[in-house]
Amino acid sequence: MDDDCISRLDHIGLGYRKQGGLPWKKDIFWALEDVHFDIKRGDTIGVIGRNGAGKSSLLRIIAGIILPDRGELHRSKVIRTTMLSFGAGFEDRLTGKQNIILNGLQLGMDKQHVIERMDQIIELADIGAFINQPVRTYSSGMKARLGFAIAYFIDTDIMLIDEALATGDEAFRDKASGLIREKISSDLTVVIVSHSMNLIQSTCSRVIQIEHGRSLPELSPDETISRYRETAFAQ
Repeated sequence: MDDDCISRLDHIGLGYRKQGGLPWKKDIFWALEDVHFDIKRGDTIGVIGRNGAGKSSLLRIIAGIILPDRGELHRSKVIRTTMLSFGAGFEDRLTGKQNIILNGLQLGMDKQHVIERMDQIIELADIGAFINQPVRTYSSGMKARLGFAIAYFIDTDIMLIDEALATGDEAFRDKASGLIREKISSDLTVVIVSHSMNLIQSTCSRVIQIEHGRSLPELSPDETISRYRETAFAQ
């Protein structure tokens, strides 16, 4: 890989064994069949495709949450990758503050850095006195607020954003959307999955289209979006 390339997906495939099949048959559903592209430092990459194309699975592979069943994910040196989370991985018995430390550590922050950012995270989450209550007492919207706030302050090399994870009340979604745009507009390397072609077109320097688990040849952002719209409307 050249110096600008910080991650390379080399013909990635991800398969799941279908439920209810005969045990001696290898009945595999391939969520991803053949995905191949580079992520370069400073890129803002939009990943588009219809529902079920494998976009969210792709983000989980880039994040290192799951391993591909075929192909390879190459990284240059030590790359910190964070998926902008909306409440996944919380320990329900712990308070919001305790989960900030636990979740921050899980996402690669050192404890002192988490403590230094604690007040900012709590302010962004904006869940009031519930920050001192067990997470099991939280609504889904409150978990979303806290998860977003923690991940927002992570120092990382690649930020992964799955727009489908954006839950919570309308005011929070608007706030989160604005902050996501700030991340995208920075020098940070960002990979975002979104169905909003306006967001993709206005913020992304590159666009990767996934269809039936395969990455299509990369074109300019405008050409890729036009191809996606033609493909979607043709079905």
